[in-house]
Amino acid sequence: MRLRQFALIAGLLTAAVISGSPPNTSPVSPQRIIPAGEVLDLNGLRDIEFGDSEDELTRRGILRTDVRGCGQTLAGHAAISPVFVDDRLVLLWLADSTQTTEGVGVGSPLRQVRVRYPELTPLHPPQGTYRLDGLLARDGDRAYLFLHDGRTVRKVIAGYADWAERLFSEGHGPC
Repeated sequence: MRLRQFALIAGLLTAAVISGSPPNTSPVSPQRIIPAGEVLDLNGLRDIEFGDSEDELTRRGILRTDVRGCGQTLAGHAAISPVFVDDRLVLLWLADSTQTTEGVGVGSPLRQVRVRYPELTPLHPPQGTYRLDGLLARDGDRAYLFLHDGRTVRKVIAGYADWAERLFSEGHGPC
């Protein structure tokens, strides 16, 4: 009996491979393919810029609201969380595989951050909280906020500097 089941399953799998037919997928909007380890600069990600509107990103198929979890996501960037204020993209909480143009990302040692960004503003959470310290690398009205444990970067947030500082001081997350 088991041999017949195995033969039947093997035959069906072989037929599927030979036929070359794609798996049955739902007709949800097409997903962009994003390379692992994408680079973010202070303008945003490829095809996504700080200041873009929610409506524009949705129309272009980049902003998705049909995903369960913490809120909106960016198509192809399930682990990057956008933060909108007054319909405009102001911050991105980055995925572990995303790095800044200077090669800093989650897991980078703080000595690397200090070399790559010599003009850092240290940020400290309120006494008695269990939040991470921050280093703000500001360039004009934009900034990277590196949350760290004293040795390595644990989270990277990028976008408008004022919103990064506000988010840090108020202790809000992307949700």
